[in-house]
Amino acid sequence: MDFELVIFDCDGVLIDSEPIANRVFAEQLARAGLSMSVEDIMQRFVGRTRNGCLALATELLGRALPKSFPGEWDAALFEALRQDVRPIDGVPELIQQLEVPFCVASNSTRERMRISLQASGLLAFFAGRMFSSADVLNPKPAPDLFLNAAGSMGAAPGRCAVIEDTLTGVLAGVAAGMSVFGYVGGAHSNADALQAAGARIFDDMKALPMLLSRRAQEPGAIDA
Repeated sequence: MDFELVIFDCDGVLIDSEPIANRVFAEQLARAGLSMSVEDIMQRFVGRTRNGCLALATELLGRALPKSFPGEWDAALFEALRQDVRPIDGVPELIQQLEVPFCVASNSTRERMRISLQASGLLAFFAGRMFSSADVLNPKPAPDLFLNAAGSMGAAPGRCAVIEDTLTGVLAGVAAGMSVFGYVGGAHSNADALQAAGARIFDDMKALPMLLSRRAQEPGAIDA
């Protein structure tokens, strides 16, 4: 394995949080007067920052959200994550067998990452190696977050592997000059879109060590 660093996205890659987060967001939006299905929310909001989600929700609602909305959304989401979030299948075993340094870089807030990783039993693996969109001027799909993570971890961008599940994240990794692997084992991932954006796609975390050892391969069919 000739990578210097593996950079994981958090939601949908390390933890199975997207169904939980989108259900809670749908419930909170309905209370504010904006009725959307969980499927619609996944199509429109996945991959955005917290502030980006709030801005888009305001646009769709056609008026300002209640002032209490951000705090109530955070409280409901964090409680749901503490109760229900689990690691993606195969992730704990994968992390323990990686032979190179790794970190997590997410458009989520640092508090949401900490709560999610702690609830899923993964926090100890990423202590001191968590990077948030709050750390940079421009979140994904800009390359800033991944470049900041690589710089902080002492790795050259061209020797970094990014593990993503959204088009936003794949575009960010490609723009950073990194090798991107698109995980499509989750319900919301679009394999065709991730592959077209430059990711090598796979649908089983147990396949990732082998893929990382075959860096020269071009993006292609799903690996299992």
